[in-house]
Amino acid sequence: MKVGDKAPEFVLKNEKGVTVSLRDFIGKKAVVLFFYPKDGSPGCTKEVCAFRDSYEAFKDAGAEVIGISSQSEESHSIFSLKFNLPFTLLVDEGAEVRKAYGVPPSLGMIPGRATYVIDKEGTVRHIFNSQMNPEKHVEEALRILRTLG
Repeated sequence: MKVGDKAPEFVLKNEKGVTVSLRDFIGKKAVVLFFYPKDGSPGCTKEVCAFRDSYEAFKDAGAEVIGISSQSEESHSIFSLKFNLPFTLLVDEGAEVRKAYGVPPSLGMIPGRATYVIDKEGTVRHIFNSQMNPEKHVEEALRILRTLG
């Protein structure tokens, strides 16, 4: 997966058991799709809270924010409620969507942390990987969205 590629379609359940697909957004708004390792871990909590705190800026930029990890619907629901997340978290059981997007593992075994900015037409416009700087994912995504106009 590289910038300029069509984003792979996905159809996954969210923290409320509702099916969400990339198709739901194509032609309507950009999507900031971020893959994170695990609900409740310190780095992931920093990352989701940074996306939460900047959520209005993402909406103003015409984008929807979606988080993806392999934890269960119940785990996502607890995580989302605990931190009052305004965006959806998708359950990627078996990490199939993670594989489709080519998210590299960290240290060979930890699920990687990567963010994809996908424009309204479904094209990947930016990919950012950083396991150790979770908040930078928000800055990078907003910077790119502002250039898409």
